Amino acid sequence: MPSSSKTRKSDISISNCGYSKVLDIISNKWTALVIYAMEDGVIRYGEMLRRVDGISKKMLTQTVRKLERDGLVARNIIPTVPPSVEYSLTPLGETLLQPMKELRQWGRGHYQEVEEARASYDMANASDS
Repeated sequence: MPSSSKTRKSDISISNCGYSKVLDIISNKWTALVIYAMEDGVIRYGEMLRRVDGISKKMLTQTVRKLERDGLVARNIIPTVPPSVEYSLTPLGETLLQPMKELRQWGRGHYQEVEEARASYDMANASDS
């Protein structure tokens, strides 16, 4: 006999779930786009700023610093005048590329279905408002 929800011990926890911790790292929309900008190798800050549509200098700086802190991005300062800064994925960061590419592929293949489901739901529940 299945246990009731009152007696069953919780087995899903935000604080203990490795998956939720990983989602915390990559779930920001800018994080994914910045990682995609580095998927082909080393990229300079200005080039990344141009490639990532809509990101501000402040947000790009915050995002790459967070990724650097997490060990996913390496930052290299080139002693030129003015100094140039290049970024690249670390070996750890590169391990994220395949699962992120799969999510991107899923999105391209199924997001239209999500939009249709939302529209259908909204129409069915419009009278509830």
